[in-house]
Parts: sequence; C-alpha cells; structure tokens
Amino acid sequence: MIKLTKLNNHPLFVNSDLIAHIDATPDTVVSLTSGQKFLVAESPEDVVEKIIAFRKLILEKDLMSTAADGLPAAPLDQAHGRAT
Repeated sequence: MIKLTKLNNHPLFVNSDLIAHIDATPDTVVSLTSGQKFLVAESPEDVVEKIIAFRKLILEKDLMSTAADGLPAAPLDQAHGRAT
C-alpha cells in the first residue's frame, strides 16, 4: 500500500498493484483497475516514486527473509531495484 493525499488533505492508502493508470489533468487522477478514480495532491511522478519505493521495500524484505532462512539471496540489480 502507498500513502497518497486527497485534495481535501485526507490521507488515502492505495494498493499500488491495482493502479491502472495515472493522469495529470492538471490535477493528478489515479485510476484503479476497478474503475474507481481518485484526485490526489501528489504529482504523477511522485506517485510513481512511491510505488517504486514500496516495491523495493517488499523486495528487500523478501531477500532478507530468504537470506535469514539460510538460502542464498539473489543479487540485487541496483539500477532497477530487482533481483537478478
């Protein structure tokens, strides 16, 4: 989940896996695969950065868990934030 801000300054937590697309109209509109749409205060670029940071966090936790189990961890591609 990523934390965004509605235009009324209320927080909105979104499952980033459900984001279909992000539009700037000039407000940022986040459209989900369900058809729901939200206006948020963040720029489309900021939303994408939050998604990337969230996915990196999940991947790093998975890699650390794998290493803690005694299994060899896959090396992390630093440029793309994913296992190689």
